[in-house]
Amino acid sequence: MFRLQSPVACVQRVAQAQLRVTGHAPTLGGHARALGGAVSRSHYSTQPETATQTDKPIQKVMVANRGEIAIRIFRACHELGMSTVGVFSEQDRLQTYRQKADEAYLIGKGEIAIRVFRACTELGISTVAVYSTEDRMHMHRQKADEAYPIGKGLPPVAAYLNIPEYIQIAKENDVDAIHPGYGFLSERSDFAQAVVDAGIRFVGPAPEIVRKMGDKVEARQIAIAAGVQVVPGTDGPVSTLEEAQQFCSEHGYPIILKAAFGGGGRGMRIVRNKEELNENFQRATSEALAAFGNGSLFIEKFIEKPRHIEVQILGDKAGNVVHLFERDCSVQRRYQKVVEYAPAPELDPVIRKDILADAVKLAKFVGYENAGTVEFLLDQEQGKFYFIEVNARLQVEHTVTEEVTGVDLVQSQLKIAQGNTLPELGLSQDNINIHGSAIQCRVTTEDPGRNFQPDTGRIEVFRSGEGMGIRLDSASAFAGAIISPHYDSLLCKVIAHAIDHRSAATKMRRALSEFRIRGVKTNIPFLQNVLHNEEFLSGAISTHFIDQNPGLFNFIPSRNRAQKLLYYIAHIMVNGPCTPLPTGLMPAEITPVVPPVPFDEPLPRGFRDIFVEEGPEGFAKAVRNHKGMLLMDTTFRDAHQSLLATRVRSYDLCRIAPFVAHNFANMYSVENWGGATFDVALRFLKECPWERLEAMRKRIPNIPFQMLLRGANGVGYTSYPDNVIFEFCKVAKETGMDIFRVFDSLNYLPNLILGMEAAGDAGGIVEAAICYSGDVSDPTKTKYNLKYYMDLADELIKAGTHVLSIKDMAGLLKPQAAKILISALRDKHPDMPIHVHTHDTSGAGVASMLACAEAGADVVDVAVDSMSGMTSQPSMGALVASLQGTELDTGIPLERVFDYSAYWEQTRQLYSPFECTVSMKSGNADVYENEIPGGQYTNLQFQAYSLGLADKFPEIKKAYAEANKLLGDVIKVTPSSKVVGDLAQFMVQNKLTPEMVLDRAEELSLPSSVIEFFQGYLGEPYGGFPEPLRSKILKGMKKVTGRPGESMPPLDFAALKLQLLEKFGKKIPVQDWDVLSAALYPTVLDEYLDFRSDFGPVDCLETRLFLTGPKIAEECEVAIEKGKTLSIKPLAVGDLNKMGQREVFFEMNGQLRSVLVKDNQALKEMHFHPKALKGVKGSIGAPMPGSVVDVKVAEGDKVKKGDPLVVLSAMKMEMVVKAPVDGVVKKISVEKGMSLEGDDLLVDVE
Repeated sequence: MFRLQSPVACVQRVAQAQLRVTGHAPTLGGHARALGGAVSRSHYSTQPETATQTDKPIQKVMVANRGEIAIRIFRACHELGMSTVGVFSEQDRLQTYRQKADEAYLIGKGEIAIRVFRACTELGISTVAVYSTEDRMHMHRQKADEAYPIGKGLPPVAAYLNIPEYIQIAKENDVDAIHPGYGFLSERSDFAQAVVDAGIRFVGPAPEIVRKMGDKVEARQIAIAAGVQVVPGTDGPVSTLEEAQQFCSEHGYPIILKAAFGGGGRGMRIVRNKEELNENFQRATSEALAAFGNGSLFIEKFIEKPRHIEVQILGDKAGNVVHLFERDCSVQRRYQKVVEYAPAPELDPVIRKDILADAVKLAKFVGYENAGTVEFLLDQEQGKFYFIEVNARLQVEHTVTEEVTGVDLVQSQLKIAQGNTLPELGLSQDNINIHGSAIQCRVTTEDPGRNFQPDTGRIEVFRSGEGMGIRLDSASAFAGAIISPHYDSLLCKVIAHAIDHRSAATKMRRALSEFRIRGVKTNIPFLQNVLHNEEFLSGAISTHFIDQNPGLFNFIPSRNRAQKLLYYIAHIMVNGPCTPLPTGLMPAEITPVVPPVPFDEPLPRGFRDIFVEEGPEGFAKAVRNHKGMLLMDTTFRDAHQSLLATRVRSYDLCRIAPFVAHNFANMYSVENWGGATFDVALRFLKECPWERLEAMRKRIPNIPFQMLLRGANGVGYTSYPDNVIFEFCKVAKETGMDIFRVFDSLNYLPNLILGMEAAGDAGGIVEAAICYSGDVSDPTKTKYNLKYYMDLADELIKAGTHVLSIKDMAGLLKPQAAKILISALRDKHPDMPIHVHTHDTSGAGVASMLACAEAGADVVDVAVDSMSGMTSQPSMGALVASLQGTELDTGIPLERVFDYSAYWEQTRQLYSPFECTVSMKSGNADVYENEIPGGQYTNLQFQAYSLGLADKFPEIKKAYAEANKLLGDVIKVTPSSKVVGDLAQFMVQNKLTPEMVLDRAEELSLPSSVIEFFQGYLGEPYGGFPEPLRSKILKGMKKVTGRPGESMPPLDFAALKLQLLEKFGKKIPVQDWDVLSAALYPTVLDEYLDFRSDFGPVDCLETRLFLTGPKIAEECEVAIEKGKTLSIKPLAVGDLNKMGQREVFFEMNGQLRSVLVKDNQALKEMHFHPKALKGVKGSIGAPMPGSVVDVKVAEGDKVKKGDPLVVLSAMKMEMVVKAPVDGVVKKISVEKGMSLEGDDLLVDVE
C-alpha cells in the first residue's frame, strides 16, 4: 500500500485496481487554487467517472464511525444488497454496531454507524464496523456483517482517528467503499484523501471539497466568491492568543470562537469582553485539539439572538444539486443542538426561498457531490441571513429531513457514490416536497439539573417510546449498556412526524413519556419542558431560547420506583438489613390475615364526625355526655413502642385500618402518631411520618386520631423556636390529626401552655396531660400529692384544655390511687372530660382502669389483647368484657376484638427481631419502686440483655431509682426519663454509689443529657434543682432560666426549605412537611432523604421483605400504587467485581433485570479514590465522571470563591471546577491524566 500524491493520481490508481472512489472525482482544475490560480466555478467542477469505475458496483462498505450512525448506514447498505464491514477498538469489542455490517466499511461508532449499516443492508451492501476498547459493548459493533477492533493501546478518541489502521483493515477485507458517518474523521480531508489514495471509494464529497469546506476560513472565502453573505470574521485559522486579541481590537466584542476543523459545539466559546478572552481561548483551543486533533480556531463577530437555519443538499458528479428544504436547529445548549425540526416554522417565505437558493448556489459553485449541509444564521430583527459553514458530511439531524421529504439520505449517498445521478434517483427539485413536520430529540445521558453534566454508568433498564409517527435511531440504548465518559452522550434519537409542528410536538411528548431509562440520568425531563413551552410551539425561537427560559430547568424528579425497590432489595441481599435487628431473631414467614371488611357498606358514624361538625367544644361535650366507657386504642403507637421498639410499619397499620374504621367507630380515638414514632419512622423504618398520617386518615375517616405532643418540644428531644411548634401543629392538623395530647416531661407549666396554644391555634382538640408520679394513696410520698395534681389540673383547665388527661407513663396509678385522684377531679370539674393513660408493667393495669371508670373517668387507654400487657397498655378485650352489660358498657363487640387481636398476633411475629419478650417474660411490680416508664423499661432491659448484662438488670433498676433521687425525684417521661436512665447506666458502668456521685460531681464526666438537664434546657422541675449537686456539676456553665424556647429566634422556614431544595430538590421532591421534619431532626431527615433518593419509598414492601429481603427464587408481589403491582423474583447474587460490587439478578414482571450493588464489607478491604464529603463546601468533588486535564492550584495556595481549581474532560466537553469558598488549598487528591468517577475528591479547601 502506498500514499498517492494527488487526486488525479488517485483516480488513475483506482482505475487500475478497478476499485471505486465514492465522492467528487477531482480534476487538475481542482488544483488551480493551490497553484496560484484565482477562485472560479471551473476550479470546483466535476469530471464524469470512467466506465471501468462505474461498471463495478459497490458490494462491501466499511463504516468509519460508531454507534447509531454506523447502524443507520449498515441498514441502508443491507437494503441495497451491499455487504458491510465494521472495525472496532478494543473498548468497543462488545458493542452492537459491530454485529451489523456487510462489507461497506464505516469508520466510526454509535448511532450513525448503525444508521449507515441499515441503509447498506436495504441496498444489499455488506457492512464492516470498527470499535474501540471502550466501545466493545456498543451496539453498532453487533449490527455489522463484520467488525474489527481498532486503536488498541490508544486513547479512546484517538482510536477512531487512526487513519492508517482504517486503510489497512479495509484493504485486508476487500472493502469497496468507506462511509465516514459524522464526527471523528468525517470532515478530515486527509482521511478522505487516504481512502482515495488506497483505491477505495469515499462516500462523501471529494477530498479537496472536504478540505475546503472543513476549513471555515476558506469556506467563507468561497461563499464570498459565490455571492453568499457571511458574518464578519477572521480570514484564516487563528492559533495564538495575540491573533485573537488583534481581531477583537479591530471588530470589538462580543465574538465567538469556533474550532476550525470540526463542529458539534466543541471548541466553541462566546467572549463578551477582553477579561474573558484568555481563559476562553485556552479552553476552546484545548477542546478543539482533543476533539479534532487540531486546536486552531476561527473567530467571528457574534450575532445576538439568531435562528440557526440549515439546508440539506445533495449533489452528483454530473453537476446536479438539489436542496431538501431547511431544518431549524435553534434549540441549542453549549452550541450543541438538542432539538431539531423541519421545516422551520414561522419562517418568512421570501427568506426561505433566498436561503434555499443560496445553499444550492454555493453547492453548485464548488461542484459539490453527495450529501452536505449549508448552515446559516438568521438575524430575526434585521431579516438578514449569513452563511456560517458547510458540513461536508451527513448531519445528526438528517432524520427530520428524511421524514418530511421521504428521501433516504444515506441510501442516496450510497447510490450517488455508485455513480448514479440525481435524475436517475428521481431526485429533481420539482418532485421534492415537504409533507408535514418532524421533530428530533436527542436523548442523552446528561443531567440537565447539573448544567447538562454527562452521566456515566450502566443502563439497567431501557424501554423506549414507540407508536405511529415515531422513529428511533439508537446505538447504546439497551439494558446492560455501559455508558463511558470517553465519547458523546447520545443514547437515542427520537423523531416524531405529524401534520404540523404542534402535532409533532404532541407525539414527541407522548413518546418521551413512555421511555424508561434507569441507571443513568437523561435529559428527558428537560426535553419534555421544551416540548411544553409555548414559545417553542410557536416556532420562531432563537439560539438563546434555553438561556432565556430558566423554567425549562424546573423538573419534577422521576420517581423510578420499581428500579429503586430492586436496588433496595439487592442491597439487603448483599449487605444485610438496613434496620439493625437487635435480637438475632428473624421475621416469621407468614402473611397476616386481615379480617373481612364490608367495603360496600358506608362507615358508621364516629366521634370524628362530631368533631368535624361541631368543633373541639362540641366534641368534648359529646364525650362528657356519653353514657358508656370510651376507649382509646394505643395499638397503632404506644403499644408497639413498649413491646416492639416502635418498629411497626405503615404497611401493617394500613392493612388493618379499614377493619378498625368499620368495627370500632364508637372509640374515643386511635393513638397513632407523635412521640417516638416520628423519629423512629424516619430513622429506622425509612418512612415519612407525615405520609403515614395521611395514609391512615384516608382509611379511617370516622374515628379521631390522637398524637403525643411533648409540649414545647414538639415530637423532638430538645427545645425549638416557638414558631416551629405552632407550624408543626398546624400542618399535623391539616394532614389528619385531631386530638393533641400535650404533656411536658417535668409538668413544667410554661412548656405545657405553649404546646396547648399551638394545638388550639391549629384547630385541634387540646388534651392537656398531667404526668403522674409517686402515689397519692401513700401518705408518706408527699412531693407529688393530691394537692399537686389538683392545682396543676386547675391551671390546665384555666388555660383552656378541652380534655384533661392523666398520663401514667410507668403504670404507677394503683386502683386505690385511681379512685382518689379521679374522684377528686370529677367532683371539682364535673363538665371536663377526663382521659386516663397507663402501662400494665405491674400487672394491675386492668384493675386500675376499671377503678378510673368507676370514679368518673370518661376514657381509658387500652391495647388490643395480643399487643397488651407488660409494659404496654391493659388489654382491650379484658376491659370490654369486664364492662359488658354494665352502665359503662363500651358497645364494642367482643368478637371483633378477637378478630383484631388475631391479626396483630400474627403481625407481631414479623417483628421478632425487636420482640421485648426475648429479654422480658412478664411484668414486674417493682415498677412501683423504680418508677421506670413502660417504653424505657423495655429498652433498658434489652440493652442489658444485648450487652451480656442480663444478670445486672436488677442492679440497673436499683440504680435508676437512686439516680431519680439524685436528680430530685423528677417526673419521668421522655426526655426527662432519658436523663435518669443515662445517669443510672453511668453509675452502674463506673460502679458509683449515690454518695460517690455527690462527692465527685465536680470531676465526673457525666452524660451530656444530665448536664443539659441541670442547665435548664428541659425546663425547671417541680421543687427546683437539687443543690449543691447542680452547682458542682455545672461549675459555672451557662444556665437557662424560664422556658428554653422563649429566647430562641423564630426559624426561617423559607430559608430552611431552600437549603433542602439545594441538597435534595434535584433528586426527589421536597415537601413542606419535610421542612418541619428538618427543623426537628435535621440530621435524621437528611439521612432519610438520602435513603429515599437512593431506594425510593419502601413502605410498600411487606415487612419481612423490608427487614431481611426475599429468598432466591421467591416471587413477591409489591403494590406500588392502586392498580400497579410489581412481580419481583430474585434469581442470583453474582461474584464480587473489581469495583467491589455484586450484580444481583431479578425477574421483574417477567423480564430479566439486574442491578449492581456495592458490597460494603468487601469495600472495607479495597482501596478506592476518596469521595468528597457531602455538605462540606471545602470538600470539592468531581461534578461528573471524566479525566483530569489540568490542575490549576498547588497545596498551600490561597484561593477565592470562583477561582479555577481543576479542569475536567468528559464526553469531549471540558469543565472548570471552581472554588466554592475562599480559603487555602489543604490537599490535592488528583493529578493530570487521572480518570475519575462522579464525586471523587479533587481538592480540600479550608
